[in-house]
Amino acid sequence: MQEIPIQQIPSQLVRCVLGGQDVQLSIYQKAQGVFVDVISNSTPIVDGIISRDAVPLVCRSYTGFLGNIMWIDTQGSRDPDYTGFSARFRLVYLTDVEYALL
Repeated sequence: MQEIPIQQIPSQLVRCVLGGQDVQLSIYQKAQGVFVDVISNSTPIVDGIISRDAVPLVCRSYTGFLGNIMWIDTQGSRDPDYTGFSARFRLVYLTDVEYALL
């Protein structure tokens, strides 16, 4: 499991390498919750997916994305809110093997 470094701000763009993939994450807070766009190797994977605690962001295997990304509430089971980013709410990448063990 790899933690993805994020800031405690309501809207941000994060670039990182996950499982050998160049990934760009757009993370933004709206009234309904936190939403994420995922682009991998210049290919859109998911667009505007709402974030839920311990629910994978990449829900379709046909996208070709290796592994998965999810939010983890370290203090319970609430859905993420930007005020707790990197403290209470951690964004993590799991390899296919790690994800299969869940």
